[in-house]
Amino acid sequence: MVKERIQRALSEMDVRASSKAERVGQVLPSLQRIQREFGFIPKEAIPAVATFAGVPESHVYGVATFYAHFKFTPLGKHHITVCCGTACHVRGSSKLVGDLQDRLKIHSGETTPDGNFSLETIACFGSCALAPVIVVGGKVQGRMNRSRILKTIDTLEGEGKE
Repeated sequence: MVKERIQRALSEMDVRASSKAERVGQVLPSLQRIQREFGFIPKEAIPAVATFAGVPESHVYGVATFYAHFKFTPLGKHHITVCCGTACHVRGSSKLVGDLQDRLKIHSGETTPDGNFSLETIACFGSCALAPVIVVGGKVQGRMNRSRILKTIDTLEGEGKE
């Protein structure tokens, strides 16, 4: 099923590329299309994109690992991103990351075994005036502190029990 979905996603790509440079240029948009389809890059996608673009698998893997926005595991139902830029760090974001890791029993880049939460850190979110900043489910939450983030986790955990 995964391989068929990958092939279907690739079949929607522009395949008129003929020169090597044009084929290499198909790698990034192909990976983006697959991530939109799955929410992450399945391991089966690397050889499929390599074949599609006519490039080595190592090139596809290099592109996929270079860009931080590509994920190799599914994100949790509730994705939490913590900014660790200078302003956020000075205002305690590293402690928030530790609190989240302790509470969720995962590290940055991981998803809870039940698939409910995933945790990610980024270098800068660009909202320094609101430091420390976290993003939960696409919603920016500024001036975050330990009690607010743990309350947010409690609320999100409670949603699944109703």
